Amino acid sequence: MEKEWKDKWEERYSKPEFAYGTAPNVYFKSKIDKLPPGKILLPADGEGRNSVYAAMLGWDASVFDISREGQRKALELADEQGVQIDYIVGGLEAVHYEEGAFDVIALIYAHFPANIKSHYHKSLDKYLKKGGTIIFEAFSKKHLEYQARNERVGGPRDIESLFSIEEIRSDFANYDFEELTETEVELNEGSFHKGTGCVIRFVARKR
Repeated sequence: MEKEWKDKWEERYSKPEFAYGTAPNVYFKSKIDKLPPGKILLPADGEGRNSVYAAMLGWDASVFDISREGQRKALELADEQGVQIDYIVGGLEAVHYEEGAFDVIALIYAHFPANIKSHYHKSLDKYLKKGGTIIFEAFSKKHLEYQARNERVGGPRDIESLFSIEEIRSDFANYDFEELTETEVELNEGSFHKGTGCVIRFVARKR
């Protein structure tokens, strides 16, 4: 499974075009624009559209992702924009950040395999300082209905890799939610997020 997961993203990011575009995710942008710059961690930021945007705002941006092709394009994008990001290739086991190092963790379409996604969420917690913020947007379990009508909207095809409100509350039990919604959204992000989908979004603060 791990090799299949990695190969999928290496292949997708090896193309000249940016799979999800170079502009930041709309929800992420709307939230990060309102926060004072600090240190931000963006797991699974792929080709770097969100981390580079954060760096352009003055954030100290760190990324880890399993794709070396993603890293290559993210660093090129950062160079084009005149900023720097710290980008580690590997999974959670490859990173060794200090506990409480980050002011914000942004999980934007960070669809980890079903067997590790809750473990990742709970493990990432230690890297966020007390009072720090999580910004999250990813496809909900209802998204499969939207995928069936339009496969161009993208997202995992197995329900276990998608999210429910109940799972989110369980994975982030020590957080106060400023907002937590399951909502329909119109996506126009590169070639792989095009059309109407169903997502879960939240902003939460660590107790």
